[in-house]
Amino acid sequence: MNVHDVQQVRSFEHPGAGRKRAKATPKGRQVDPTAAHEIELLLGDRPRRRDLLIEHLHLIQDKYHQISAAHLAALADEMKLSFAEVFETATFYAHFDVVKEGEPDIAPLTIRVCDSLTCAMMGAEQLLQELQRGAGPEVRVVRAPCVGLCDVAPVAEVGHHYVFKATAPEVLATAARGEVHPEIPPYVDYDSYVKDGGYKLLGDLRAGRVSKEDILKALDDSSLRGLGGAGFPTGRKWRAVLGEPGPRLMAVNGDEGEPGTFKDRFYLLRDVHRFIEGTLIGAHIVDATDVYIYLRDEYPAALKVLPLELAKLPPGGPTIHVRRGAGAYICGEESSLLESIEGKRGLPRHKPPYPFQVGLFGLPTLINNIETLFWVRDIVEKGPSWWNSFGRNGRHGLRSYSVSGRVKNPGVKLAPAGLTVRELIDEFCGGMADGHTFHAYLPGGASGGILPASMDNIPLDFGTLEKYGCFIGSAAVIIMSEQDSVKDAALNLMKFFEDESCGQCTPCRVGTQKAAQLMQRPVWDRELLDQLSQAMRDASICGLGQAASNPLTSVIKYFPEEFVPKEAAE
Repeated sequence: MNVHDVQQVRSFEHPGAGRKRAKATPKGRQVDPTAAHEIELLLGDRPRRRDLLIEHLHLIQDKYHQISAAHLAALADEMKLSFAEVFETATFYAHFDVVKEGEPDIAPLTIRVCDSLTCAMMGAEQLLQELQRGAGPEVRVVRAPCVGLCDVAPVAEVGHHYVFKATAPEVLATAARGEVHPEIPPYVDYDSYVKDGGYKLLGDLRAGRVSKEDILKALDDSSLRGLGGAGFPTGRKWRAVLGEPGPRLMAVNGDEGEPGTFKDRFYLLRDVHRFIEGTLIGAHIVDATDVYIYLRDEYPAALKVLPLELAKLPPGGPTIHVRRGAGAYICGEESSLLESIEGKRGLPRHKPPYPFQVGLFGLPTLINNIETLFWVRDIVEKGPSWWNSFGRNGRHGLRSYSVSGRVKNPGVKLAPAGLTVRELIDEFCGGMADGHTFHAYLPGGASGGILPASMDNIPLDFGTLEKYGCFIGSAAVIIMSEQDSVKDAALNLMKFFEDESCGQCTPCRVGTQKAAQLMQRPVWDRELLDQLSQAMRDASICGLGQAASNPLTSVIKYFPEEFVPKEAAE
């Protein structure tokens, strides 16, 4: 008898020999029938496509104020996805409160206190502590990154309602009223916009009375650049997408998560159809079949206004989809934005290929910022010379500066490109706030670096700040006074980058964490911080890690009175 025969005999004599005992329940995570019924009712007749995963997660979060493990499993089953796919997406985004098995439910009402730089300067930490002491068991109080309301800092969010220049008693009183909906300010609606000549340019373009080349030439002649931060020439980008074989798509980046930036919210809530017309013109130029508008979840009023006004458009043109972000700064990076629209974690893609070649769903994709599209109609109708008639110090065009901090009148300031920070403060902001002396400023938000008041004569525009280790970005200008610590500001920003790093690449994931730890020491190790900064700039996949060290290096370079190097301490 050979070995094979022996194995057969043993198997016959002992039916369970060599096999694991079967489990009493099926393998894998089981779907709770009650949760499955709730998810089925919640989704209704909505499609179960993979790219709608984040939208469906929002439905659960809005309904139950949290996302349980049972609901995740039921959603995965309903969408024919693995639990791991759904779980990794839900836990990536800050606005999804995922409750794991065995954990207690989250309080029915959440108060979020913005702790980004401007709010921190205006007392956010004290506000947070007072709210944590005063809130009852039915209210959860947590920190939040920038919510795009820096001009009315400090800010607290109660449900989906914001409290401006918040005090603890006012916030707690708002919370006591229960679920509060966002307030919608007055704005130019469809009828008013059309009455004032709106959509005539789009109609002429579609009818052939204005050619695509006419539009592209106007953009080229105006030198309009991407106003989301990158500054790429708009006309050249549109031509590049048009040069790729179809079908083509369009994505609009409305996820302005850079601390200090709030200009897109300003335009969306005042003249939304000017942006929509610019979007439809861009879609027509590149023959985009579908347009995906990605908006910050921190803009609940805009998320109500935009669909309402889109529904008033006459039939025809591309299909427009509004997608809701979920609290991830990284999704402002264009390839992360595409991943999020596709219903995934917002991880940056490696380039090349570039989005204009292989973008959304693998198709050539035109990506523009909200403000860039807002100006298209005016530039074409009034002519490039109108746009170029603005500007100072040899620069051309207009810029929407989001100004916050220690000025009398913060807000969005439409001003000539190239003006200096001193001109911006004195001419457009009413000067410094009472009792404050100009000390330092951030010319381009969290990642744009920090400069001293003595360098107040640099034109604020693309290409003027790079030699100083800074950049204009989306023109988020934060003004600091002698009462603010630049060193503390740099640490605040580094902690923001640490929290918002997607974690995909080691230089950014570990670098921001290590930098924040080193910056909390009373004495900074300049050599080690310089090496760490260089590694992050050289090896990070996207702009977050590459620019995260700009505030740190600015403090070392321009503020020797606040920076205490290790060698000096020794």
